[in-house]
Amino acid sequence: MTQVKKPRTQGLQAPRKPVVLVPACQRMVGDYPNHIAGKKYVDAVRLAGCLPLIVPNVEVQDLDALLDLADGVLLTGSPSNVHPRHFDEAVHNPALPLDPERDAWTLPLIPKALARGLPLFAICRGFQEANVALGGSLHQAVQEQTGLQDHRAPEGQPPEIAYADQHEIHIQAGGRLQALLGQDRIRVNSLHGQGVKRLAPGLRVEALAPDGLIEAFSMAEAPGFSLCVQWHPEWQAERNPHSMALLQAFGRACRDYREQIHQPRHDSLRDPET
Repeated sequence: MTQVKKPRTQGLQAPRKPVVLVPACQRMVGDYPNHIAGKKYVDAVRLAGCLPLIVPNVEVQDLDALLDLADGVLLTGSPSNVHPRHFDEAVHNPALPLDPERDAWTLPLIPKALARGLPLFAICRGFQEANVALGGSLHQAVQEQTGLQDHRAPEGQPPEIAYADQHEIHIQAGGRLQALLGQDRIRVNSLHGQGVKRLAPGLRVEALAPDGLIEAFSMAEAPGFSLCVQWHPEWQAERNPHSMALLQAFGRACRDYREQIHQPRHDSLRDPET
């Protein structure tokens, strides 16, 4: 019987793109539960030069195996809120959506990813998740807090209006965000009802809204890239130089992580005939 000979590879294959985990939300579609991740977040990962991998809910005992595959993590925004039991409060408004299935694995995922030095970029709900996962708490209704503005999107408006820039942020001197953007103030969109109440230990404030609400933070002692923002840089990111600067920095960090951690393993897989 004639054997089919596999063609020899010519040296190394082109380096693969870094893999970025994108946690999915759990949401009912009709009568059935589904795993869902917004297209704009997936597109943002691609703009960063990385390969998005949407991940459904994961058993906690499988988190390390999942992180072994990753070169970065992007925590998305979502209509749902982090369940307040994770910061020792009762639900303030039962009408607002929750996603306990997402909480169950993303909250333990975050400290594990940071301990490995995995690049972490967190947006809106992801920003709030990171603060809670590391020991902080949230205002469940920012608009009800004395001295704070209403940061929610206008109701009933199309995305072009809902995601339009709403206010400035004041970027803190000497931080990661100032180093990336080279500016002290930029305008951002605002689509959130919850916000940071108590910042978790070890986190560094990177930006504030005009009313003093925290709009960005980083993990000061984390060995790798970390940036968490309350606004939505993924929205039409390719048209926004500030958003692109953040995504490109995240992408560079993912590539650096891949080269330092994963590349040696892939180098060992060369074709022995080459």
